[in-house]
Amino acid sequence: MDFTFTEEQQAAAEAAKGVFAGVAPDAVPSPALTPGAVADACDRALWAKLADADLLSLLLDERYGGAGLDAIALCLVLRESARVLARVPLLESSAAAAAVQAFGGEEAKAALPARAGRGELVLTVAAHGRTGHDPAELAVTARQDGEAWVLDGVQTAVPWAYDADVTVVPAHTGNGRTVLALVPRGHAGVVLAEQVSTSGERLGELRLESARLAARDVIDADGAWEWLRDLLATGTCALALGLGERVLRMTGEYASRREQFGFPIATFQAVAVQAADRYIDLRAMEATLWQAAWRIASGAPGALPAAGDVAVAKIWAAEGVRRIVQTAQHLHGGFGADVDYPLHRYHAWAKHLELSLGPAAAHEEALGDLLAAHPLA
Repeated sequence: MDFTFTEEQQAAAEAAKGVFAGVAPDAVPSPALTPGAVADACDRALWAKLADADLLSLLLDERYGGAGLDAIALCLVLRESARVLARVPLLESSAAAAAVQAFGGEEAKAALPARAGRGELVLTVAAHGRTGHDPAELAVTARQDGEAWVLDGVQTAVPWAYDADVTVVPAHTGNGRTVLALVPRGHAGVVLAEQVSTSGERLGELRLESARLAARDVIDADGAWEWLRDLLATGTCALALGLGERVLRMTGEYASRREQFGFPIATFQAVAVQAADRYIDLRAMEATLWQAAWRIASGAPGALPAAGDVAVAKIWAAEGVRRIVQTAQHLHGGFGADVDYPLHRYHAWAKHLELSLGPAAAHEEALGDLLAAHPLA
């Protein structure tokens, strides 16, 4: 079996390294130093650089100005972005644009993907639901009223809600189906209230009160939400992997320099064993991530639907990134809590990623449901 990435996928990762090389984690706003949100908007300068490097259109076809790449390429780029704590809606906007391209009507395809790929529009997805544990599509109802759709409900913790020109909102219908509503910023019947993540980023509570949308702004294709949800979860795993890799490297460098009793603490067995355990976490996170991304990219069949591989990857990502930053804080000692050192920023971002799109427990339940419905021989 060939586990190497294609030349196109590697080129995307190299382009990302070039763009993110100028991002200093030390300069990322610290949630420890700011009482509310660390900033009112994403890093627009970095967003423009990503657009210039064609990294916002990776998943789009050539007709929309894209590279026609797959989920694996996107995850490689997201991995690089997390290493420097890049404050951009790269995952949400890329995934939403790809979903519109794959499942949207002709009017939506003409209006959104190409402009999103050029960085002219920012898209996001309300995928958290009310609690982050229950399915997000159950938080909002959608019913048809003539040729329009009417939406009611609340989605919490919407990432980059105040930056987004369009928010993709999953909603359930009376007959048990899920649709995707493309809700423009400032739309009638939509109220946005500020929330703040553990990372200090500004989130939004999106409240829909009899919000009416034209049929062209609602995607009702079968499987659209499931595909988008799996892509978002897999991308979140890529972010957790990149962050975890950077934190473990920081820890190794620190432990090699910090001396006690005349020796670097990295030579102490207790330190080495803890670092080795976290390295095992990283390798498990990586293996399960690429399995999930490959299932989404290839559509290959398996013993379970692709959602099963995504659930396994998210379980490892959530638990693994939490253990990695906790061990890093422990091995850094008091230095790890110094606000002049970036580790506390990584710790805050890791907690956000751990809970994004549901904690490990939520995905364990989903995996259990899949195993019950598809018993393994």
